[in-house]
Amino acid sequence: MGSEVRGGVSSVRDQWKAALLLAPPLSALRPSSCGKNKCFGCKCSVDSQADASVLCHPEPMDTTRVAVIGAGVVGLSTAVCISESIPQYSIDVISDKFTPDTTSDVAAGMLMPHAYPDTPVHLQKQWFQETFDRLFAIANSSEAVEAGIQLVSGWQIYRSMPPQERPFWADTVLGFRKMTEAELKKFPQHVFGQAFTTMKCESLSYLPWLEKRLRGSGGQVHTRKVEDLWELYGAYDVVVNCSGLGSRELVGDLKIFPVRGQVLKVQAPWMNHFIRDGDGLTYIYPGTFNVTLGGTRQKDDWNLSPDPQNSREILSRCLALEPSLQRAWDIKEKVGLRPCRPGVRLQRELSYAIWKEDKHLREQREKSKEAAIQMEAATR
Repeated sequence: MGSEVRGGVSSVRDQWKAALLLAPPLSALRPSSCGKNKCFGCKCSVDSQADASVLCHPEPMDTTRVAVIGAGVVGLSTAVCISESIPQYSIDVISDKFTPDTTSDVAAGMLMPHAYPDTPVHLQKQWFQETFDRLFAIANSSEAVEAGIQLVSGWQIYRSMPPQERPFWADTVLGFRKMTEAELKKFPQHVFGQAFTTMKCESLSYLPWLEKRLRGSGGQVHTRKVEDLWELYGAYDVVVNCSGLGSRELVGDLKIFPVRGQVLKVQAPWMNHFIRDGDGLTYIYPGTFNVTLGGTRQKDDWNLSPDPQNSREILSRCLALEPSLQRAWDIKEKVGLRPCRPGVRLQRELSYAIWKEDKHLREQREKSKEAAIQMEAATR
């Protein structure tokens, strides 16, 4: 399974996208006519090419009620951000699947973004920087072990010179530099490499930790499959869609598609450094509980069953980079479907009912204005 955390709101590349851990800015709030903040814009770095749309129903009430659809890393991160940034809001996370059964649970959770062609680079850089800073603060706190956030160093290597020797995120990760000739001797089939330190999120720890934080700030979780966002109309003022691939059916978004990822989870406790081939298909990511060996990137493939041939190819490629993995044991196959798209989808939508109400009010104002003009003309 693709394991880098990427930017956007709803993917492992939507789900690790970023969200990555999401860090929505307070500037994304839109005050309603009654003076209360009703709309919350969410963003993340996130391993996502994701789908994050906000449906707003701004009725004046004592407590603004927010529903977040989806309980992967994007959904839970969004819910925690809203809950802790605006404590007077009531937050519910609604999903038919929670950890350990989400796409995020398969991903290795490496914070290593990829460029999205349809999203401005300056936004991707901003989102990644905010995500990195937020996770780095957790890694340096007493919560690091429980949250499953750790620093990890390693190499990204290339068989030919990459188009860019210094990617847009080079100044965000720690100690980014060109690999030395001595280091490259470990990888005789590769001619160039980058060394740096980034972070890894252990999803089996991170998702329960996020849920604990949400509950601690008054949020609630509900196991339920939402078939239509309009099911929630009237019960919530704001609905944040972090459903990943579910957006295809939930909101008819056919631009989001699956990229199948198969990985091996193995025991190899001597592995301390990550190794990633620049093509993104072969990687070795050591973690707290196991080492993730990958992988595959199979577009529009919905198959969630492990493919033995894929497993053999993954192991062969990883052994070529790190022969000591021949001694790895307790090999388990995992499959996940990354929600992907050409660019991050992050937008706000007003509900149709509100649009109709606004249109009616505009028409009434126009009629009143015309009547006033006619009355003024009649009195002359």
